Amino acid sequence: MCDTCGCGEGTTTIQTPGEAREHAKMHAEGIEHSHNHDHEHDHDHNHSHGHSHDHGNSHTTTIDVETDVLRENNLLAERNRGIFETRKIFALNLVSSPGSGKTTLLEKTVEALRDDVSIAVIEGDQQSMQDADRIDKTGVDVVQVNTGKGCHLDAKMVNDAIQKLELPDESILMIENVGNLVCPSLFDLGEHHKVVIISVTEGQDKPVKYPTMFAESSVCVINKIDLLPYVDFDVEACKDYARQVNPDLTFFELSATTSEGMDAWLEWVKPAGND
Repeated sequence: MCDTCGCGEGTTTIQTPGEAREHAKMHAEGIEHSHNHDHEHDHDHNHSHGHSHDHGNSHTTTIDVETDVLRENNLLAERNRGIFETRKIFALNLVSSPGSGKTTLLEKTVEALRDDVSIAVIEGDQQSMQDADRIDKTGVDVVQVNTGKGCHLDAKMVNDAIQKLELPDESILMIENVGNLVCPSLFDLGEHHKVVIISVTEGQDKPVKYPTMFAESSVCVINKIDLLPYVDFDVEACKDYARQVNPDLTFFELSATTSEGMDAWLEWVKPAGND
């Protein structure tokens, strides 16, 4: 997990598109301002420690640290879950590898449902406001979480982002996680469902190569089906692989680009959001 994959702590920024534009304007006009940092800077020191850092056996310590990280995250996820349940907010955590079409699926979903139910979006990427700017154009509230070196969202980031969104009761919250089929599977955000998205331009055997993500998800969207005539991808074989790790998965086959198959997906999201 993150202690061994290079994922960094303390590099997160959370801002709306409006805040990002104002910040960019201040830089362009040379206006002095401060930057908030939620991390300690490294400090050089040259004193001796008087002991060796080689403790002879570090494996147990590593496991304990990882367990503590997940325990803390799970406690915060329970807090998020309580907020969602109390205020009847239906929360979906969209996870996938990069390039599966998550943002396009989000855009089309928001545009189709925004007149019938309140929707807000949390975008997760390592850097840039590009996805938040795309969602902002649909007219719904959106917050961008930039994780810096981090390769996933965690429950605290989502909780902090919720404070900026001012979600109405009985609404839908859609969370686009960082594109990564490994670490996001380990972190509970308090969501109702993890929705794993795989496109037909990827390998159909992804479910057995990254089984934890498919095991932790309850819904699987197979996207970009309009490209099936041009690629070597067997939809039924992909489903069979996915069912090997999670027999209870619910599937949707669609193209967010052409809207083919979108109706079934929208019918699932909307009634669930109104429960």
